[in-house]
Amino acid sequence: MENEAFAAPAPRALATEAVHAGREDLAQLGLHAPPLDMSTTYPSHDSAGEAARIDEFAATGARLEGPPVYARLDNPTTARFETALARLEGTESAVAFASGMAALTAVLLVRASLGLRHVVGVRPLYGCSDHLLSAGLLGTEVTWTDPAGIAAAIRPDTGLVMVETPANPTLAEVDLRAVRHACGSVPLLVDNTFATPVLQRPVEHGARIVLHSATKYLGGHGDVMGGVVACDEDFARMLRQVRFATGGILHPMAGYLLLRGLSTLPVRVRAASTTAADLACRLSADPRVARVHYPRIGGAMVSFEVYGDPHQVIAGVRLITPAVSLGSVDTLIQHPASISHRIVAEGDRHSAGVSDRLLRLSVGLEDVEDLWRDLAEALSAQPVRTRRGDAQRSSPVGR
Repeated sequence: MENEAFAAPAPRALATEAVHAGREDLAQLGLHAPPLDMSTTYPSHDSAGEAARIDEFAATGARLEGPPVYARLDNPTTARFETALARLEGTESAVAFASGMAALTAVLLVRASLGLRHVVGVRPLYGCSDHLLSAGLLGTEVTWTDPAGIAAAIRPDTGLVMVETPANPTLAEVDLRAVRHACGSVPLLVDNTFATPVLQRPVEHGARIVLHSATKYLGGHGDVMGGVVACDEDFARMLRQVRFATGGILHPMAGYLLLRGLSTLPVRVRAASTTAADLACRLSADPRVARVHYPRIGGAMVSFEVYGDPHQVIAGVRLITPAVSLGSVDTLIQHPASISHRIVAEGDRHSAGVSDRLLRLSVGLEDVEDLWRDLAEALSAQPVRTRRGDAQRSSPVGR
């Protein structure tokens, strides 16, 4: 599938792009739904021509013109998803991977290949992202800081500044423009998994690299795993080379499901966000809840701290699913200190605001009254505390 088939049209609203991006060539193919290409290899009688194309990819990392060669190089179905996601994020390109962690790994390997092994990270991040940076598994070194300390933490070998906003799981937000200014010439990577391009497009605030665990809102139905990096074409070319060498390619079935998921992304995010804001208000007024975290940007994620045992809440839900992950059409709840952030050292968790009594709620598309009834019942065993003023609680339109 040639790049010209995906030439960007005139500017369109995000909801329109979500439905049509990556599908512009379907009419001329005589198709309405995008095709699914499951081939792992492709025939060619021009071996000399194939050699020249492979040499060009090895040298430049540019997406191959003409028919595909091998699925680890590229896949037409996955390419449609990449085109659509890049359009939604407002970037030149996007490169998809088998998971969000594979995507982050590729970014770190690209920078390390240039001798830039140092990363400046702002906590909290997703627990496995934190672990990958802290453990030095890829030969990287990390300096953890708050947003105000970014400029001072940058070294000559710093290859990346990484933030997640709203952050997992506290939903803390950072000022991306201020962070970008502090980065100087160092690329800023923003994990945009929670916000999605529906609520925020980090490149508009100066970020060079946007990371998604596509498993979450982009897929949206809890049945596909993937990761994607939205970026400029120069960086995308290096990512494609790493993907080819390491084999972290997104399966075409996953690409197909992710492209389908994007078509309803704006509707799902906005509907779930309305319910989440309502639940945040109710939780904030509940005397059994110590504190509520809900970002100013909005979204479908709510975190809250209880006065008593959070594990009782997990055990008490019936409609809500107690499970790791997020972004599905159904509502999920989990205890970060036990699951998603268990791999982060206890002291580091606490200093990043991830308390042992914090619960993370990924709000789905159910009716708000049904969700609240389930939450209220699950909270029934929690102790009640007398409210001691706003200092003890976060506003539902605060963090």
